[in-house]
Amino acid sequence: MKAILKIWSVVVVVPVLIFSCKKEIKVNNLSTGNFTDNSTPLKDAADFPVGAAIGFTPMTTDASYKSIVQRDFDAVTFEYEMKHGAIVQDDGSLDFSNADQLVTASNGLQIFGHTLGWHQNQNATYLKNYAGIIVPAATELLANGGFEAGGAANFNNWAVYNTGNPAGSAQIVVGAGANEVRTGTRSMKVINPTAYGTSQWRVQVASDLFNTVSGTHYIISYWVKAANPGGSIRLSTGPTAQYQADIPIGTAWQLVSWDLTANSPQTRILFDMGAAANTYYIDDASVKEAVSAPSGAEVANKLDLALGNFITNTVDRYKNTVHEWDVVNELFTDNGNIRNNSNTDITPNDVLVWSHYLGRDYAFKAFEYAKAADPAATLYINDYNLESSPAKLDSLIAYVAELKARGAKVDGIGTQMHISRNTSYTGIDRMFQKLAETGLKIRISELDIKTVLNSAAAAPTPQLLAYQATMMQYVVSSYMKHVPAAQRAGITVWGVVDKYSWIYDNGKEFPLLYDNEYNKKPAYAGFLQGLQQ
Repeated sequence: MKAILKIWSVVVVVPVLIFSCKKEIKVNNLSTGNFTDNSTPLKDAADFPVGAAIGFTPMTTDASYKSIVQRDFDAVTFEYEMKHGAIVQDDGSLDFSNADQLVTASNGLQIFGHTLGWHQNQNATYLKNYAGIIVPAATELLANGGFEAGGAANFNNWAVYNTGNPAGSAQIVVGAGANEVRTGTRSMKVINPTAYGTSQWRVQVASDLFNTVSGTHYIISYWVKAANPGGSIRLSTGPTAQYQADIPIGTAWQLVSWDLTANSPQTRILFDMGAAANTYYIDDASVKEAVSAPSGAEVANKLDLALGNFITNTVDRYKNTVHEWDVVNELFTDNGNIRNNSNTDITPNDVLVWSHYLGRDYAFKAFEYAKAADPAATLYINDYNLESSPAKLDSLIAYVAELKARGAKVDGIGTQMHISRNTSYTGIDRMFQKLAETGLKIRISELDIKTVLNSAAAAPTPQLLAYQATMMQYVVSSYMKHVPAAQRAGITVWGVVDKYSWIYDNGKEFPLLYDNEYNKKPAYAGFLQGLQQ
């Protein structure tokens, strides 16, 4: 498809939201305009970096993709390869091999580092295990606790110690059937016809020895029921004896637990059932070390160490090739609150919300670690929907002022601008105006523009493509108009070819500057017009 359009006569006027009590309304003029002049490389039309986000596979295997990047841009951001999830392995080690390869493939292009602190795209499983947010399951110490292994009349790993007085009065047999088994196909069935009162030991079954550590807590648990009301059972240990209190047993399955402090390097448990005449069914016995979840302070300290380790090693490794970093990414929700586990979706496996555990210090710590690793680097905070959420924009600006007052090295603000062809012009202008008032460097960090918007069009029509170009032109010209030249840190389009975009969705959206045949779209010309105005 050739990316050349004739002038259309259609003009669509769409009112937009008013963000204050002032009677100020800017109307989006979705003109199809003349977007045919696209011969100039974008990098040649700007006096600041014009970049593209690049993917590992197309940049290292697709020659046409790479040639576009080298021809039209002078900067790149890696879509994934410098994120926590791409580098941190399950054991906490750091693997920079893919990032290194992409650095090599980007030879001659300025590389923007993305991102050092984000709640997504992380090895969150490692972080949660390391910090103790997820307490790992303790190892099962008891062999054959479900009594499934053994012969027709015995159980592997278990020994019968006492069978009443005289010996043999009680029977220890295999329980079977739905009424006698809780899980699996077997249980331990103990038939004791005689009540021995305080002599629980008169009917007794013992496990094999298992390794324990003196002074360490263990949780012993088992399920038990009796054929008739009035049963009684207890646990004891050997070779050094400790005793659980007698437990009354009814006719329904009940879970019994005992918190034991070991007093020997090896321990066995014994079921004592001599006090009351009854038939007992025991199943699903378990012995595990008692693993306690750490306190909030312990979790925060561990996460602080993990954050510092990742930022320090990553920035230090690339400080000769990467001189700008997104240090903190997407810290705020749309209503302007700092993220926590209640206002953020934490169900994906790659999510850990740093600020839930480290609080307002999270971003401060992240900037401190980045500054220490490379004092000369330019450091940014980055977020989305700043053009559509005044509350979020104001919160971010106020928080940046707070960080700087504390001495943090925050050099700039990135506005992502994942927008649509009908995003409010007023919101865009006010965002750039407010960001510029901070006096910091301002960059458009992740620009893309949805065009189809669930319309009936199966692909973008010439009219929709022209609307996209109009919005692209407006964004760039607003940036040029409202952000002083000294504060313009650059514009990065979040992707190159539509089919590789994160919002392409099998052809439902076409948000970038090049179509799937690698041709420049009208949006490319709109970008140029914005730069040239």
